[in-house]
Formats: sequence, C-alpha cells, structure tokens
Amino acid sequence: MNYTNFISADEAVKYIKQGNRVFIHGGAATPACLVEAMQRRYNELSDVELVSITTLGDVNFDNPRHRKSFFFNSLFVSAATRDVANSDDGDYVPIFLSQIPQLFRQNILPIDVALIQVSPPDMHGYCSLGTSVDIARAAVDMAKYVIAQVNPLMPRTHGDSFVHINKINAIVEHTSELPEVDYAFKTDAAVEKIGRNIASLVEDGATLQLGIGSIPDQVLKNLTNHKNLGLHTEMFSDGVMPLLESGVINNSKKTLNVGKSVTSFITGTRKLYDFVNDNPGIRVMDISYVNDTSVIRQNPKATAINSAIEIDLTGQVCSDSIGTYQFSGIGGQMDFIRGASLSEGGKPIIALPSQTSKGISRIVPFLKQGAGVVTTRGHVHWVITEYGMVDLFGKNLKQRAKALIGIAHPNHQEMLERSFFERFEKV
Repeated sequence: MNYTNFISADEAVKYIKQGNRVFIHGGAATPACLVEAMQRRYNELSDVELVSITTLGDVNFDNPRHRKSFFFNSLFVSAATRDVANSDDGDYVPIFLSQIPQLFRQNILPIDVALIQVSPPDMHGYCSLGTSVDIARAAVDMAKYVIAQVNPLMPRTHGDSFVHINKINAIVEHTSELPEVDYAFKTDAAVEKIGRNIASLVEDGATLQLGIGSIPDQVLKNLTNHKNLGLHTEMFSDGVMPLLESGVINNSKKTLNVGKSVTSFITGTRKLYDFVNDNPGIRVMDISYVNDTSVIRQNPKATAINSAIEIDLTGQVCSDSIGTYQFSGIGGQMDFIRGASLSEGGKPIIALPSQTSKGISRIVPFLKQGAGVVTTRGHVHWVITEYGMVDLFGKNLKQRAKALIGIAHPNHQEMLERSFFERFEKV
C-alpha cells in the first residue's frame, strides 16, 4: 500500500494546544522524536498534561525549561519521569495497571492527543503498536487526534495491536533503533539464589507471569527441565525465548489462548524484537484483558512472580515507593497476585533480596512512613529471599513475623527479633 502523506515531527505536533491532555506511548515504543518535537514548543504551550506508563529511550521530562509548560501525570513512574513525578510539576495516579484503560474509555482522563510509534502499514493499511499494546490500545481508540511515528524497526505484533492508517491523523516517518534492556547482566549471587528458589516452586504445566527485572530472568534460566509451561504475563523479555524455542513453554495446558503466549508489552534486546516480529505464537493484548483477574485465574497453576522494595513483619508489601518518594507504581502486581491466588494450584510469589546494596534490611518491622502498600497482608502468599521461602497464607501475625525473620539476612535477624518482642511479647 502506498502512503505518502508524511509530515515532519515539528509540523505534526502543532495540533497540540494549550490545556490538552497528551498520551505518550510507553516502553520500547516511546516515540522520542515526537516527544522532542512537542517539547521544542515549550515557549508556545502551557497547561499541557502528559500521561504515560514507563517510558524508555532518549527522552528527558525533567528539563527545567519545560516544567512550566508540561505537567507529567504519571500512571507508572519510571527512571525518565521519577524526578518530575516527585516535584510540583508532576504527580502519580495510584491505579492497578488493568484499570488504566477505564480512565480513557470512561473519559475520567479523556485523551486529546495520542503520540504513538508503530510499524509501517501492511498491504491492508494496518500498522501495529508493536512492542507496547498495554494501555496504548485504549488511548488510541479514545484519542481525539492520533500522531504516529512510523518506524520500520518496530516489530509487527499480533493480538490487539493493529491500528488502521485511517485512524492516524498525522504520520511522521522516522527510523530509529528501539531502546534495549538486557536483564541478564543485572544479577548477583543473591538474585541467582532467589531464581533457583522460585524455580523449585514452579510445577510442570504451570502458567507463568513474570514481572520486571533480573529475578524473573534468573527464574527462567532454571526452568529448562520443566515441561508444558504456559505464558500469560504483562511483560515479555529475552529470557522466555530459549524456553519457547526448546518447547519448555508450549502453552499446551492453558485453558485460554491454548498454544499462544500472551503478553501486553515487550521489553528486551533487538534479538527479542526480531523474535516477536510477525510471530503468530505471541499475542500482545490490551492490558485490561491480560491483567484481568477473572482471566488470569482461568489458567491452571498460575504462578505470578513479582518483587518488592520492602515487606513488614505482618506481610504488607511496598513495591512502589521509598517512604513518600514515588519510585515506580502499583502496576500489575496486585492483578496477578490476586489472579494467581484464585487459580487452581496457583502460586502468588513476592521475591526480593534480603537487603539492599547498602546493607539495609528489606524485611522490616514497619514500612517507612508514607510508604504505599501495593500487596496487602491479606493478599500475600509466598515470600522468597536468597535465605529461603515461606508461605504466609493462613498464618497469624506472630507466625508471619517469625517466618519472615527466618528468611531475613542474618545481619538483621537480631534487630527483627527485638522488634518482634517489643510488638508481640513485651508486657
């Protein structure tokens, strides 16, 4: 199909007006050239609200020159938006990832302009949202005006990703490499041990959900002798490729999407982006489907693997903030923790190193003042560190505390024992 109505990025973003709410495509699909063109108009614009989840690549939302023109209302805080989200010129919306599309579809956060990055249109005129369908599907459907960066290096993915060129109001052709993240290099002895501990809980025939980071990658490295695993996960990274190629992940035991790996966004290396390109075995779906608890629970032995910043002795899990400092977001942790707990034979898992790189315990008597509880103590089940595994489901407060002290770093167990005594046994 011929398409020749290209315009420059600077011309395309002229549609953005004062007071608009602008959606920015996230993850590896972050349209950096469109963002930069919009930011170049900072002297002309004011009161523009930006909404997005994780953004990657060469984008800077913390430039002081832009602060008075653009307010960043983050739906999931990432490194590129962390400073501005914790300033007077930004903020964070606490919300389950599965429900963000509702904000757009129900006009709670109506979208004026969507900035997206897509693959070139096929012979029928359909572009693909590529690596990030997640919340972008709803944003594109509901936006009054859609500006697309068409990038030949964006993979064409199957699922909910297709956008007809007639839906796009302005097209900018710009070829650039997608941002790459390789989680295999972000590891240490503790993370490797945690990976082995988690893998020992994964049963043959389980359906996996994997969060972001090095721990899920280490889990995958320890599953090579498993059989008939399935994949239904919000995020898809390089670590799943060897298991798909070897047939360890074949999705044969799933109840939904049998034979298909289901995800919502893809982040990894160029090898991964090439692997998913036009691959009918991978479905990249709307996050409101992928992270729907009622969908997750239908697959057998749903095993959800997520991490945390800290956990208190009663089982309250903080995964999104360091005290009052907003570090990330609720994301999909609760969607999958709940879904896995309701799945037949399911295992919801919170995994974290026992201490920080500075030697501070991540199992704590009390969460930091102002910290957000992402997974409540009523939802938590398995907690895993490099020192062991405990299942808190059905345990009372004292039992939980003792179990968690048992998998804390030895350097901090005495402190935690004193806290236990002060809280539970001191008369």
